[in-house]
Amino acid sequence: MTAEIFDHEPCELGEGPLWHPGRRQLFWFDILNKRLHTRGGGQGACWQFEEHVSAAGWVDNKRLLIASESCLFVWDITSGSTDQLTVLEADQPHTRSNDGRADPYGGFWIGTMGKRAQPGAGAIYRWFNGDLVCLYRDITIPNAICFSPQGEYAYFADTVKRQILRQPLDNQGWPTGQPTVFVDLSKAGLNPDGAVVDQQGCLWNAQWGASRVARYSPEGSFLQAFDFPARHTSCPAFGGRDLTTLFVTSAREGMRQPGEAEGLTYSTPSGFVGQAEHQVAVS
Repeated sequence: MTAEIFDHEPCELGEGPLWHPGRRQLFWFDILNKRLHTRGGGQGACWQFEEHVSAAGWVDNKRLLIASESCLFVWDITSGSTDQLTVLEADQPHTRSNDGRADPYGGFWIGTMGKRAQPGAGAIYRWFNGDLVCLYRDITIPNAICFSPQGEYAYFADTVKRQILRQPLDNQGWPTGQPTVFVDLSKAGLNPDGAVVDQQGCLWNAQWGASRVARYSPEGSFLQAFDFPARHTSCPAFGGRDLTTLFVTSAREGMRQPGEAEGLTYSTPSGFVGQAEHQVAVS
């Protein structure tokens, strides 16, 4: 695979890429600059928000569910109007949202973390049928939230622990039993960031500081790694007409003198077919 620059606008912390299957365009966030970016059909746009925004799911062809540092809200892509669904740690100004994704059941999983990555300051929640439920606490940097094709498993990571966990789900998408270690990256010194699962059930994980996205089998075995010009690859997404294009965000965060490749958004033919992002149910 040869990565190409998909968008030349550098992000301080590019994250949360979402390929909208109806609109056929990519949305992604620059969390630290409080921006949402998009590009599709050769056209790009950017929206500025008043607080940190980090992850989204698609509601319909006109609206996205967006996670901010204090709430989940529905946002109209054309008008910019918002409709708050629920608060999200609004009473904790030291935290913000981070990684999140819609699940196969119409719910939305979202992680929170300390704005300075304070140990154990974050959590992972699920929004479903109008309720926000905390699933896991004492999380430092929640990442790698994604789901198996049949919806029987969720995956997630606390980046500082360098492990990706697999969580069995019941027939409504709620965790059942305890999560187990799916991939242990501690010996390799790799940092799991955002992840997606392809149609074969293989997990693709961006690894912060390693300039790569790694692919793992449904059993957790390493299959191959794909290199990118940016050091801090942060999250992958499948998109394009046939869901075979791999998009990858990156970050410049923490770099004293970031190079021109850092913080850009990349794309490349993957040779594999991804899952279409699941629709979020808001009513």
